[in-house]
Amino acid sequence: MNFPMFFALASVAAGIEGAIGYPRSLFAAIGHPVTWIGGLIAFADRRLNRDDLPFGQRRLLGAAALVLVLGVAGGCAFLIEQFILHAGLAPILSLILLALAASTLIAQKSLDQHVRAVALALEESGLQGGRVAVGAIVGRNVDQLDEAGVCRAAIESLAENFSDGVVAPIFWLALGGLPGGVAYKALNTADSMIGHLTPRHEAFGFAAAKLDDLANFLPARLSAVLIVIGAALLRGGDPAAAWRAMRRDARGHPSPNGGWPEAAFAGALGLKLGGPRQYGEKLVADGWMGAGSEAAAPQDIFRALALYWRACLVNLALVGLAALCLNWPG
Repeated sequence: MNFPMFFALASVAAGIEGAIGYPRSLFAAIGHPVTWIGGLIAFADRRLNRDDLPFGQRRLLGAAALVLVLGVAGGCAFLIEQFILHAGLAPILSLILLALAASTLIAQKSLDQHVRAVALALEESGLQGGRVAVGAIVGRNVDQLDEAGVCRAAIESLAENFSDGVVAPIFWLALGGLPGGVAYKALNTADSMIGHLTPRHEAFGFAAAKLDDLANFLPARLSAVLIVIGAALLRGGDPAAAWRAMRRDARGHPSPNGGWPEAAFAGALGLKLGGPRQYGEKLVADGWMGAGSEAAAPQDIFRALALYWRACLVNLALVGLAALCLNWPG
C-alpha cells in the first residue's frame, strides 16, 4: 500500500465508523483492540513499574515498555496489512477489509453515544443521573457538580476526544496506514493509562505523556480549525468567536493540545469552558476558555454534538478529497 492509498484507507475507515460504529455484539464477543492494547500496557506496568526502583530507572523502564507496546501493536498491524494486501483479493476488497480494521481505531459514533447519554440522563433522571453519566467519561470529581458543571464537563470531553479519538487516528492512518493508526492508538492508550503526574506514574509514564503530546500537536490544532469551519455550518454557531477563543485561550490550558478544540467549542457555542475543577482531593484552578456563559444546559450538549458531527463531516470531506487528488490517474 502506497502513501496516496493511506488517505483512501483513512477516508473509508472514517466513513464506515461514522455510519455503524463498533458493534456491541462484537465487543461482547471479542472485546476491542484498545482493550487488548490496554491489557499489554497494564501487564508492563505491573511487571516493570516497581516502587523500590530509583526514579531515573523507572523512567527508562517506562520508555522501554512504551517501545515494546508500540512495536507489538504496530508490528501486528503491519502483518495484518501485508496479509490482506497479498491475499490475492481485488484491490477494492482489500481496501474495504483494511478500512474495517482501521475503523476500530476511530471513535466518532461511540463518542456521540457517551456524550449524548449525559444530556439524556439529565433530562430523564435529573442531576444525579447526569453526574453518573458524565462520570463515565471524565476523570474529575462529579459529586459536587451542578447541572451546568455536568454539561460543561460533557462538552469539554467531547472537544478533547474529537481531537484524540477522531482527528488524530484519521491523521495517523492517512500518514502511516494501518500500522501508523494502530501505533498512535497504542500511544494514546498508554498516555491515558500511565501518563499521569501521580507518585506511581510520574516517572514510568513520562515517555508516554511526552510522546503523546508530540503525536497530537498537529491533530489538536487541525481539530480546532475543523470546529471553526463546522461552526460556520451550524445554525447559531459563531465561527468568528470560535477563532478568537482558539487564538486567545488555547495556550492557557494545562495541556499543550487540549485547549485548542475546547476553546474553539466554547467560542462556537457562546459558552465558557474549563475553569476550576476537582480531581480527587486536588483543586485544579484552570483558566476559563471562551467569553460566553458558564450556565451550560442539556440543550447545549445537543448543540455541541451537532457542531461535532459537522466538524467530523468536514474532516471526512477533506481527507476524501485528498485521497481523490493523490490517486487521480496521471
